[in-house]
Amino acid sequence: MTAPARRESILRVLARFASRISLPAVWITGLALVTAVAGFGPPGYLAGPLFAGCVVLLFIAPRGDSEAAPVPVGVPVAGTWRALNSPGTKIPSHGVHDYAQTFAIDLVRIADEPEQGSSRRIRIVSFRKPREYPAFGAAVIAPVSGRVVVARDRWDRDHRSRDSIAGLAYFMIENIVRSLLGRSRVLGNHIVIDAGNSVYAVVAHLRRNSAGVQFGQYVRRGEFLAECGNSGNSTEPHVHFQLQDRPGAGAAGIPFRFESADGSDIGVPANGETIVSRTG
Repeated sequence: MTAPARRESILRVLARFASRISLPAVWITGLALVTAVAGFGPPGYLAGPLFAGCVVLLFIAPRGDSEAAPVPVGVPVAGTWRALNSPGTKIPSHGVHDYAQTFAIDLVRIADEPEQGSSRRIRIVSFRKPREYPAFGAAVIAPVSGRVVVARDRWDRDHRSRDSIAGLAYFMIENIVRSLLGRSRVLGNHIVIDAGNSVYAVVAHLRRNSAGVQFGQYVRRGEFLAECGNSGNSTEPHVHFQLQDRPGAGAAGIPFRFESADGSDIGVPANGETIVSRTG
């Protein structure tokens, strides 16, 4: 193995660890370090090296190539949805590169009936049931053809919303815990499809026990995968979608562009823009 290849291999191994460390983890260790420096006890003896290690690993976390040609994919939902945390507005779209989220996008369903109201209205104190949102239970469909390599739909419950002021405060603490527990706790129930050529499609925050596919099954683009839920690191029912270059830890994000069933280009909606799909 050549020196460059060996260095690349080492970085990949370290990147696997980096994929399990998010910014909240750094905040925790940083707080412990500050506490120790201030003279409040011995926890800081280990916090210092841990904090430094977190920072180093974050800097070498895989970054998606913004210059790469976007991969055409189908829209993973049908109906009218609004884009949030979109790479059409900024990169990295979710503020971090870890968990291969460089080009990830969130899709929130717009109510079909006016009386359903807007799911984006912020309340002071409210933890609403997921079924009160128009996205909950909506079909999530395969954005690519390929083989299912991850089909997780039983471990994470569909929790109440976190989109009120009190809910968001709780969400910040919850986010720290989930980040420390690893990638699967952040994604919640999710499905990963191997589309070939080192392209893996991920749909996340799925409804518990709703998967219509299983590990090893071949699916075609447009086929039913599961239902939209509110599992994992989610403030309200929505679909999280991203492409990455490997199925799990150490993956880097891949840019994409939505296209309709007839192959016409839809592109990537910016934050707040709507996207309409009838067949995925």
